[in-house]
Parts: sequence; C-alpha cells; structure tokens
Amino acid sequence: MHGGAYNFELPALGAFLRYLILSDIHANLEALERCLDLAGGNYDEVICLGDLVGYGPDPNSVIDRVRSLTQIIIRGNHDRACTGLLDPGEFNLLARVATDWTRRQLTPENYEFLRKLPRGPAALAGFQIVHGSPLDEDEYILSPAEALPNFRAMGGPLVLFGHTHHQGGFSLSAKSRSQCIRCSRLPNDRAKIVRLLEGHVYLINPGSVGQPRDGDWRAAFAILDLNRKHVEYFRIPYAIAKTQAKMRAASLPEPLIRRLEIGR
Repeated sequence: MHGGAYNFELPALGAFLRYLILSDIHANLEALERCLDLAGGNYDEVICLGDLVGYGPDPNSVIDRVRSLTQIIIRGNHDRACTGLLDPGEFNLLARVATDWTRRQLTPENYEFLRKLPRGPAALAGFQIVHGSPLDEDEYILSPAEALPNFRAMGGPLVLFGHTHHQGGFSLSAKSRSQCIRCSRLPNDRAKIVRLLEGHVYLINPGSVGQPRDGDWRAAFAILDLNRKHVEYFRIPYAIAKTQAKMRAASLPEPLIRRLEIGR
C-alpha cells in the first residue's frame, strides 16, 4: 500500500495543457523513439508512469532519453526489481533472467536514478499518476471489478495508470455506471479520442510503449489534453526487428523476443 501521494513541483510556466503520457517502455528504444516521432512535440510536458527498464535491450539509452524529456517519472515494479528494491523472485523465470541482465548493464548513475524514483500515487495539477493503482503500486487493474475500489480511493476525477500493458481504462458516472475504455485496432498514426465528461471519474491507461500485452504489437501512448478535456490514444509500428536483433545479441530469452511480435 502507498504511504501518501508524492507532489511534483512543476516549473513556473503556467498551467500545462497537453501531457504526453508514456508507460512501460521496458528498455525498448526503437518503440520509444517512434512514439516521440509521432507525438511530434505536440505537447507541453511529458509524464512517465514507470517501468523504464526490464525485458528490453537498451536500459541505459532509454533512461537517458526519458531523463532528457521530463522530471515527472514514477517507479514501476521492474525499476524496483532491477535495483534491488523488489525481490525478482516474484517474477517468472524469463522476467528474472531479463532483470538480472538489466542490473548488470545499468551504469552506476542510472542505477541510482532508478532507485530514487518516487512511488505513486503522485499528484499533479488536477489529476494523479500511479504505476499500478491508487491503492497499490503493484496492483493490476484489468476489469471493472478491480477498478471499482480504486475509483472510491481516488482523490480527484482522473488517475493515469500503467502496469497492465493494456491501452484503455475505465470510467464511472455519477450514477455509478462503470464502463471500459477499449482501444483495439486503432489505425496507424491516428488518435482515438475519449472525452472526459463532467460528473465522471476516470482511470486512464496509455498502454505500453515497449511491451504491449493487449494483442497489438504496436507501440502505445496517449496525450492528455486538459484544455479540450479529452485523452488521445495512439498506436504506431516501430522497427521491431531491430529491437529483436539487439535482444538476441544480448542473449536475452527467445520467448521474450518472439512475444514482441504478437503483443502478448
């Protein structure tokens, strides 16, 4: 369980209106760069919901790139496992192998950076960010039943979360009607827009940049537009063969390499 929300001190630039939301990059540099290309700088600030590392072949490059983009970053479970803050014995064998490999690759500076990342929930102007859920940073929210107690724990109308690697989320109306937000089969380069309605509360998941698990291998991200009061979801193909070649060169497990192709 969390011990209170972390508050990010934003630069004195006035209220940000558009946030680029990244989560679960998992050391996949090609996927990250492709998302940034598509976003095209059409945002005011970047938010990262954790799991910068784990599974993928470029942990240091991904950390360096994200650090160059933003200071608004919270930790994920793989960030903790790769720096000794979480027992990797809780992971399956393939994830443990990748965790051990990642730990050996991290530079001392990036190792300490990951160890010092704040836990969620973290508070920003008008919303919160978490890795797993408002109740527990390691909780998976995959169904309306799992979302319901988290709606009750929210300190405001909107929480951004990751961890599941499933793009979409959940909404709850004032009449206690819950609804899944589904983003299956989005066209390349085009956004699915979900409007944030008055009287509703939302759990919004941008999906995984580098390790999707919702049956779509393409890199996922979202943009939160507070001015227009909506969320824009995106999917984009990336140079997956290049990422896989790096993983094979690093002798990472073949099942982890193949699963990138199917998004599972």
